[in-house]
Amino acid sequence: MGIVRLQGDRPEVLANALWSQKVHRQYGGVMPEVASREHVERIDAILEDALAQAGIQLSEVTAVAATRGPGLVGALLVGLTYGKGLAQGLGVPFYAMHHLEGHIQAAVSEHPDLPFPHLALVVSGGHTHLFKVNAPGQYELVGATRDDAAGEAFDKVARMLGLGYPGGPAISKAAERGDPKGVDLPRPLLGQKGFDFSFSGIKTACLLAVKAGVNPDDLAASFQYRVVESLVQTTKRAAKALSIEHVVVSGGVAANQALRAAFGQSGLKSHFPPMHLNTDNGAMIALAAVKQVLLGEVGTDWEAEAEAYLPLVQPLADGQNRT
Repeated sequence: MGIVRLQGDRPEVLANALWSQKVHRQYGGVMPEVASREHVERIDAILEDALAQAGIQLSEVTAVAATRGPGLVGALLVGLTYGKGLAQGLGVPFYAMHHLEGHIQAAVSEHPDLPFPHLALVVSGGHTHLFKVNAPGQYELVGATRDDAAGEAFDKVARMLGLGYPGGPAISKAAERGDPKGVDLPRPLLGQKGFDFSFSGIKTACLLAVKAGVNPDDLAASFQYRVVESLVQTTKRAAKALSIEHVVVSGGVAANQALRAAFGQSGLKSHFPPMHLNTDNGAMIALAAVKQVLLGEVGTDWEAEAEAYLPLVQPLADGQNRT
């Protein structure tokens, strides 16, 4: 749960209270019902923690925001219902925000002078999407994964190697000991003309490599190398095709040091959130709501419902996009 203060037109994160649900490690991934129950049990305490971090009283809160989607619908319902009730009790506006826009704003808020248009790559456990951002809140979908998200692939390959959950940090650590050219893995969507991503094939290749008995550290390093290569090279091609220089990279996988280093050497002007705002967090949703405030939105999303599958951009019949 995050608390953000608006200083003129600049947001300042006062608090970002988190609860790490370590219970999911025994399952090797997130169990939806368990996640929802943990949300219910911890949400009051997390609010108190956020207020303490920010050094304010609940009565000083002037607006409330919560995620409406996409995500696990049970967890979304907990946060959305709690947020609406809190806003109604305080008599303040309520903003129902999109999860991906939260990730994007976590990076954009650190770079308020970022020119338009720019690209936004959201890469996490559930999403791998590339957007063209034409103005605040105006997005065009440029490319997306055709199957699995990059973060999900990290988790599954880590499980194959017995490295535990979450997979991203585990793969990264193992990769430090391995040779990124040690295992010959396929390049996803090699030769494609568009800007989509795909990670199901490389997962299958990793499974076959595990069964063949390859060195685990080499496989971790080679897998990470190919995923990073795919993300960076596809984004570079899109930037060149659209004549764009700047890209923001956000989401849990944006914490990966190999990815950050590769974008730093890509020739693109790359912008990342602070490390503590990469994975899912409340501050990023508050930052997305601040963007709405700056755009003049009043905050009357009382009828918003939780949606497990909620696109940030809606495709139109003529092939164009709308937000």
